[in-house]
Amino acid sequence: MTRRKASLQWIAVHSLGVAAALFFTLPFVFLVLTSLMSDSQALSRDLVPHTWEWGNYRKVFDTPGFLTWWRNTLLYAGLGTVLTVVSSLPVAYALAKFRFRGRRLSLMLVISMMMLPPQVVVIPMYLFWAKQLGLSGTLWPLILPMACGDAFSVFLLRQFLTTIPDEYLDAAKVDGCGELRTLLRVVLPMARPGIAAVALFQFFYAWNDYFGPQIYASENPGAWTLSYGLESFKGAHHTDWNLTMAATVLVMAPVILVFFLAQKAFVEGVTLTGVKG
Repeated sequence: MTRRKASLQWIAVHSLGVAAALFFTLPFVFLVLTSLMSDSQALSRDLVPHTWEWGNYRKVFDTPGFLTWWRNTLLYAGLGTVLTVVSSLPVAYALAKFRFRGRRLSLMLVISMMMLPPQVVVIPMYLFWAKQLGLSGTLWPLILPMACGDAFSVFLLRQFLTTIPDEYLDAAKVDGCGELRTLLRVVLPMARPGIAAVALFQFFYAWNDYFGPQIYASENPGAWTLSYGLESFKGAHHTDWNLTMAATVLVMAPVILVFFLAQKAFVEGVTLTGVKG
């Protein structure tokens, strides 16, 4: 009886898992299949292409501006991720391992910044970057602030760094390492999973960001990103659903690829951040 109950539980759990997997996978499968249909079939009820139109992806790439959107998105996501990690790690290290007056208050300020919606400060930020510095029509108002750190990244890294035993840091200091050398030689190698998690979060955010490019780069098509340019592409091809789906697949593909390549480090980093407060 116990064995039968265990078998039924196994079947129930795995059935729910398969159902959840299909729930998240089928929309993407439908997206890919539609992107490979002809113009006329994409407007029909058919679910499987009669002929596999791989040339749809070539048409998307041949669209004026699409490669420029790709380049801008890579610049925004790549450079922004590097700046965020480099600027957030020292702050997180200080909050996790230094003992100084006001440390708890500093941590509370970081947490409070996480609760502040970006829409609240968009007007003064726009006036500063666009009117005072004249950077409207570019992505620099979105990239440069990342050199000052990010509250969520600081908090996530701080939570991860608290899991590193202080004995490793004390041993490095006994050997003559200063704080900077300890950070680079000891903490950095041990914090790779946490850094990978923060980098992926920031990369996904920048890659999918629509609000920021709409505010600062909408007036200059040469500075559009994929997320914002896709809206323009959909408007120009509103009846060509196969091309719209193909463009959507090309926008989603890099994010999916990066996630699966770094999935192990990402899961490990996110898991360990909650081990110790």
